[in-house]
Amino acid sequence: MSLPPILQVLPSLVAGGVERGTLEIAEAIIAAGGRALVASAGGPLVGPLERLGATHVTLPLRTKAPWGILRNAGALARLAAAEGVGIIHARSRAPAWSAMLAARRAGAHFVTTYHGTYNEGVPGKRLYNSVMARGERVIAISHFIAAHIRERHGTDPARIRIIPRGVDPRSFDPALVPPGRLAALRAEWRLPEGRPVLMLPSRITRWKGQGVLLRAMARLPGATVAVLVGDGGRYRRELEAEAARLGLGDRLRFAGHVEDVPAALMLADLVLHCSTEPEAFGRTVIEAQAMARPVIAADLGGPRETVMQNETGWRVPPGDPEALARAIGHALGLPPDRRAAIGEAARAHVLAHYTTAAMQQATLAVYRELA
Repeated sequence: MSLPPILQVLPSLVAGGVERGTLEIAEAIIAAGGRALVASAGGPLVGPLERLGATHVTLPLRTKAPWGILRNAGALARLAAAEGVGIIHARSRAPAWSAMLAARRAGAHFVTTYHGTYNEGVPGKRLYNSVMARGERVIAISHFIAAHIRERHGTDPARIRIIPRGVDPRSFDPALVPPGRLAALRAEWRLPEGRPVLMLPSRITRWKGQGVLLRAMARLPGATVAVLVGDGGRYRRELEAEAARLGLGDRLRFAGHVEDVPAALMLADLVLHCSTEPEAFGRTVIEAQAMARPVIAADLGGPRETVMQNETGWRVPPGDPEALARAIGHALGLPPDRRAAIGEAARAHVLAHYTTAAMQQATLAVYRELA
């Protein structure tokens, strides 16, 4: 079945999981012979999007002001009518309100992807969030999120489609990382040969659990080195002070933003996920597993689905540095061939269940249901 023109709507095209997913689905639409349009406020990923063959339309979709949402609804409706758009796919809340109104005016189908748990800390926030559960089809990025949608919004399960996020094995493949890339990062981060390396790849912010890792490190032998991969601001300074207080000395590295994520992951003996609040999915977990790295993850949210206990990694209670230290000690104490086998099992599990291609095909199937 041929696809109608499909319009994806999001606030902007900066770096992030939502944005990467938008490009991946645009690529799939074009490969299937369809037309892919994206509306956003723009950003550095516009160029890569257009090189795929998609059309980008710049609109002020970052606004949360009611009058701005209404203006954007009119602009999206006119765009949909002019381009013959059959499906509008919204990926973020404020643009989703505009997209829903535009779909009604233009007679297009309305699809949403529910990307997070979305806090409800102020009055009216649940109503604001509810637009992400109002699609004719609501894509949940994990079973955890599907349950959250049913519980919070009473969404009919018949409208929910569970499509996990995916990793691209064309990039995340240990066989494709030459020694020179590893050596360059090892030298940049001053990682001594022969010392176990723990890696936490995540934006540096309190709920991602870097502080939990530091407190676990204080309980581990002095040979272990931790690398924090990700951008951070004020919280990084707190972590530096905490590391000094715990006497971690030269055992901690702040790597900042890293372009060569596959090579970075290859340097880790263990990759950690330490979040203290539930992740909707946790793409860094499957990226590490695709690189055959054993993972220790906090036992909540999406990683409960991607980390099989004692088979593809280990899960520990969130926010518990003592439990994390025990799990790290256990994993590092395994014979190297046993740890490698767990990494290989993790890679096989990802290739079977969590690839970009699988995500793309499942999303196209949702579009075809409606078309």
